[in-house]
Amino acid sequence: MPYDSALPSDDALDPYSARVTQAFEAVGPAVVHILAEGPRGGTGSGVLYAPDGYLMTNSHVVSGAAHISAKLTDGRQFSAALIGNDSATDLAVLRLEGDQFPYAQLGSSANLRVGQLVVAIGNPLGFQATVTAGIVSALGRTLRSPAGRLIESVIQTDAALNPGNSGGALVDGSGRVVGINTAMIGQAQGLCFAIGIDTAIDVTMRLMRDGRVKRAVLGFAGQTIMLDARLSRGLHRINPTAVQIVEVIAGGPVDRAGLQKGDVILAVDDQTIHSIDDLHRYLTAEVVGRSLVVTVMNKNGLQRVTVTPEADG
Repeated sequence: MPYDSALPSDDALDPYSARVTQAFEAVGPAVVHILAEGPRGGTGSGVLYAPDGYLMTNSHVVSGAAHISAKLTDGRQFSAALIGNDSATDLAVLRLEGDQFPYAQLGSSANLRVGQLVVAIGNPLGFQATVTAGIVSALGRTLRSPAGRLIESVIQTDAALNPGNSGGALVDGSGRVVGINTAMIGQAQGLCFAIGIDTAIDVTMRLMRDGRVKRAVLGFAGQTIMLDARLSRGLHRINPTAVQIVEVIAGGPVDRAGLQKGDVILAVDDQTIHSIDDLHRYLTAEVVGRSLVVTVMNKNGLQRVTVTPEADG
């Protein structure tokens, strides 16, 4: 039988291959190769989501860069301006100089199901427009960001990622972006993570509007500590941990409220606080300027103190 060099049509592909191929054809042109030049320079990926050149990527790809450029799959290269950067969620927004760019359709990470087909598109190790496929391994994971905060609602997948995939697209079988690839476990196989696109869209809109994501702060440095077991039982706490103030910022909210180094925060507005991460989750932009009732334990016993958070920065 003579060799047929013609590419197979979608009808000739098995269903799995057809879905992967369609996903790449839909999103691949919108995935760019990012070059960040400077002392902390490197390479990564990004996803165009608007025809006027706006794209999402990871914060750690572009942080500290003196100059950023992006190369499209068709070979064109453009300078990129940093619109906003949020290290707490490891997301950043860039804008390319130009217009009429190919762009991806964004889906919803809230509708994902474990076992669902996903496709990762990026530029691992400098190899542009590389595709790997796998499944959603788990949902609702948390991941520590470069800033030390926990990123919520992270997608775990076994679609292979390598250095350079960061900031690229995680795509469902319908060709919609459902996540921004961000991390892998180097010592493991098939343990890769992506920031859910619902989180990415929310952060992106805030970065486009304000240039940063506003959060509330209480004006102190703290640490998660273990409580005495008997004390924890007496306070009816599920977990025997709380947050201790280790440094108070002069003139900040907790300083004005009279809290001091060594005080232990047990709850905020009657919501139990077990860790610094619990506190970070509570301190959103929505509580800036709102009086919070903070339950603390100090040398005077249990106290309920009113503290008014400020906006960070």
